[in-house]
Amino acid sequence: MGTTQLETVPEPKYWHLKNVIGEALDSEFSIGEILPNERDLAARFGVARATLRQALEQLELEGRLQRRRGVGTTVAPPRMGVAVGSPRQNWPGNDDDWRTVDCMQTLAPVAVARLLDQDPARTVHLVRRSRVSGGQPVAAELLYVTESAVPELSGIDAPAGPARARAVLRELHRLDLEGEDRSVELASARADDAKELDRLPGAPVLLVTTRYFAQGRTAAVSMATYRADTCRLTFGDTGDVEIHHGAERQAQAS
Repeated sequence: MGTTQLETVPEPKYWHLKNVIGEALDSEFSIGEILPNERDLAARFGVARATLRQALEQLELEGRLQRRRGVGTTVAPPRMGVAVGSPRQNWPGNDDDWRTVDCMQTLAPVAVARLLDQDPARTVHLVRRSRVSGGQPVAAELLYVTESAVPELSGIDAPAGPARARAVLRELHRLDLEGEDRSVELASARADDAKELDRLPGAPVLLVTTRYFAQGRTAAVSMATYRADTCRLTFGDTGDVEIHHGAERQAQAS
């Protein structure tokens, strides 16, 4: 990995450094190889470690690098395509890519309760699922299901765990799915999601939020967190893409 004169470059130093390191990743490093430590890299390029960290964080965001616990910063493999939508709408649980982990009754976060159009003081069924592709964890999902959507669940002898989760999904499938909508945004990994996805807390992730409609109301909301460093999401023929700017989004959330 060569050096370069950064002082005469008009663009931000970290951005130019990011491009220089990116070129080196293509020519000098192999997938999975560990980069030199920050001190050595900063000395080699004659930049402050803060500048170097900015460049490395940007490369991680772009999926070029991975930070692994107990290992260090390594060269990432190309992003894998992960199908999120399909031409035919389906309830969650009709797919083989997800594994049910747990289920509990709890209060939904205020933002989720708003999406469900219900009182935040009312409990919901929270189903946790995980998704693995190529032997690697790629996503963790929190599925919030209203109690009114699965009224017969109380009669099922499955108090907790994966059995309870499957029971919730089974009762949900008894409803006619009338439609769904989906949004994608960049977010930071929460501690629980980071642990499940083998990432550091705060690492960039893609948050896919899906609302499922039945009987004229929202029956369930899925919050699926995908690894941004290894995944590129594909949607198929699921309709037009809507773009909401900051002001519009804030207005919708109010």
